[in-house]
Amino acid sequence: MIRFEHVSKRYADGTTAVDDLSFEVAAGELVTLVGPSGCGKTTTMKMVNRLIEPTSGRIFLDGEDISDIDPVQLRRRIGYVIQQVGLFPHKTVLENTATVPHLLGWKKSDAKKRAAELLDLVGLDPSVYGERYPEQLSGGQRQRVGVARALAADPPVLLMDEPFGAVDPVVREHLQTEFLRLQQELHKTVLFVTHDIEEAVRLGDRIAVYGQGRIEQYDAPTAVLGAPATPYVADFVGSDRGLKRLSVTPIEEGDLEQPPVVRLEDAAKSAAERMRSQDAGWAVVLDKDGDLHGWVNATHLTSGTVADHARRMEAWLPVGASLKRAFSTMLQHDAGWIAVIDEDRKDSFRGVLTPATLHEALRRSTAADARDIPRAEVDLESVSGV
Repeated sequence: MIRFEHVSKRYADGTTAVDDLSFEVAAGELVTLVGPSGCGKTTTMKMVNRLIEPTSGRIFLDGEDISDIDPVQLRRRIGYVIQQVGLFPHKTVLENTATVPHLLGWKKSDAKKRAAELLDLVGLDPSVYGERYPEQLSGGQRQRVGVARALAADPPVLLMDEPFGAVDPVVREHLQTEFLRLQQELHKTVLFVTHDIEEAVRLGDRIAVYGQGRIEQYDAPTAVLGAPATPYVADFVGSDRGLKRLSVTPIEEGDLEQPPVVRLEDAAKSAAERMRSQDAGWAVVLDKDGDLHGWVNATHLTSGTVADHARRMEAWLPVGASLKRAFSTMLQHDAGWIAVIDEDRKDSFRGVLTPATLHEALRRSTAADARDIPRAEVDLESVSGV
């Protein structure tokens, strides 16, 4: 979708902002450009919509050289979101969101309908927020409007320049989560500029780590964290890159332990006997459909049914959640294990993740990337130093 061929940007004073840049972004891919201030990442992004013209080289959008496209028409085909949002203060939220469709000559009713759909998509009820003005919104809400406005004309490409950098950490994390949800639904081709390696790792399908005007490594987040290409990249991602890797390593069924399982309707004494025969002090409790209900301590099973003694399960996650979420959930609930379910399957309980198996999953993931094999094929006995 986007291709850079030997692109450079040099200014009259001799400054080289971007030096001989060549890389591709596939259709539907979210690529994060990350690096320190002044490294050329924003310049790279602005050359895509010709807010900055390259000194040399060529940039292609869906196979077409952008130098052959009228800059105004090009920008109307590309969504653009910046840190300070840039909403028109004299226009309502609905009018701001409909800006590009209006410029493209849409009927007023069609533009308004599209704006309302997009506001709803980003979590802002148009009946509540549509007639408000930007000054009546929080910072996080203004960022949502900015994303909605960028998506209003359904552009294939979205450029985002540190869009969540001006909000507090809690709101920022929520906006990241919502944007990932949107991207899974819309599959836009996205260039996302950030100086935060954790944001880059969390959001990007691939990461371009910038040095001074050049890309030092262009790879999947797991590869950047697990096998930095240069000492510069290793230093930039930090000595705690193993912890950062938790956020891009999903829980897989092969990571899970299988504890004793009892059912709500089971007789308490017989359930206790089965648990003792397995030398287990506790068991996971499932309902009649095989879905997770909670857990039970064997010493409590003295009479009645399991349902009389079972406790609700608070510490659980779906398959595919990150190991970082798993670790955070363990800490939040002071839990020695968490249950893992598959929300898309009957008999949804899949197993439990413990601190030991979480560590094994991280080691297995690192080794799998290093050997370019599936995680399930990694024999931890043969893995050293990981």
